Amino acid sequence: MAPSNPRLRSARPRSISEGLNKLFNLFESKDRVLITIDADPDAMASALALKRLLWHKVQSVTIAHFNEIVRFDNATMVRLLKIPLVKLQQLDSKDFSKTLLVDGQPHHHEAFGDFTYDAVIDHHPITMAVDAPFVDIRPNYGATATMMTEYLRSAKIRPSKSLATALLCAIRVDTHNFELQALEEDVKAFRYLFPLANMNLLRKIEMSDMGVKDLKYFQQALDSKLITKGKVFSHLGNVHSADILVLVADFFMRCHEVGWTIVSGVYNKQLVVVIRNDGFRKNAGTWAIKAFGKLGSAGGHRAMARAEIPVANLDSHLSKAEVSNLGRFVIRQFKKSVES
Repeated sequence: MAPSNPRLRSARPRSISEGLNKLFNLFESKDRVLITIDADPDAMASALALKRLLWHKVQSVTIAHFNEIVRFDNATMVRLLKIPLVKLQQLDSKDFSKTLLVDGQPHHHEAFGDFTYDAVIDHHPITMAVDAPFVDIRPNYGATATMMTEYLRSAKIRPSKSLATALLCAIRVDTHNFELQALEEDVKAFRYLFPLANMNLLRKIEMSDMGVKDLKYFQQALDSKLITKGKVFSHLGNVHSADILVLVADFFMRCHEVGWTIVSGVYNKQLVVVIRNDGFRKNAGTWAIKAFGKLGSAGGHRAMARAEIPVANLDSHLSKAEVSNLGRFVIRQFKKSVES
């Protein structure tokens, strides 16, 4: 349900140029600026754009993240685009005169709660009022990178090839290539950035979703697969990251005979089940809840869903055969949900 308080629906300047002027007026040439982020493509690209806007206007700009960058595509983005990041935990806030937050809000993570912000720029829904001298939050935008592209254009700054690539990547990721919520402004930003970006680098970033050591899981998935009535089941046992289950599930969905993929594995003492389908007269989220909702967390959308169940919760639900092969348990639960 949308927030009823009008203050929580949006918080933005009346125009891009007005917002830009208000933003610039926050700073003096002696300022040392800290930009805090929860590092993902949109946050990193938006922070880069903000750093470019403040170039020659302040003494220094530091981009700091609190989270570990473990996804291969994110790590590849940092490496190929040479994004200058430092760990937030290694910094002393007293070393900075201004602190900014992009692609997030102060209440989104406890790491942000240690700071008093001078500016907050974001596109996520507002669930709590944000108090800062400058606030630009537009929940209807598909990406914060779109907002930052508008600021760059208003400032008559042509982004470098690496910055344009980062912003384009962010818009594609956060809008799921415009399959999710997006505005005409997102499309305009995409069209502006497209000829400025390095498409070879962008393609490499988007394709870098696994490491060489992950190839063994695909062999394991092929060896363990069970195909029945257009459904592919595969259990990978213990995995070093739940992301590999998503990659394998998407891989099986490339087969034209396949309507469902159900890929499971154990990560961090949790049985993780990733479900994909072609989205035609099916609802993966509903079936995930019916199959696993009473045992752990489960849910999702029509074409994709996920369940996570503590392995310790399963002892009383497993048959002798299923104790040594949780994949059999997943198949049983899924078939029960379909038949009920």
